[in-house]
Amino acid sequence: QLTLVESGGDLVQPGGSLRLDCAAFGPMKYVTIGWFRQAPGKDREIVSCITARGRITHQAESAKGRFTTYRDNDKKMAYLQMNNLKPDDTDVYYCAADSQGTECSGTMPYWGKGTAVTVSS
Repeated sequence: QLTLVESGGDLVQPGGSLRLDCAAFGPMKYVTIGWFRQAPGKDREIVSCITARGRITHQAESAKGRFTTYRDNDKKMAYLQMNNLKPDDTDVYYCAADSQGTECSGTMPYWGKGTAVTVSS
């Protein structure tokens, strides 16, 4: 059993930065972690995916060069560093997890409740 809690969402101006945190309560070192986002009226989309050993296996084209995903298994934490934020990045962001060796997808069994990011001047 794994519980995920996101934090770090905020209102930020275009060009600003935020770091989203995902705290895990359970065997995080053994799971794949994904970051997703969803805007009203749109489907949930994957932002990034990181394996239990820290290998990035997916990164959305819209986030390349701006977002970085990393994790600290000793602290049971995963992070999404977002730089040069744009209004189109305004979404609710979620972290999700699945067993080690799996790929990130919308059907991952463990999800946080989400944290809201608003990019506006």
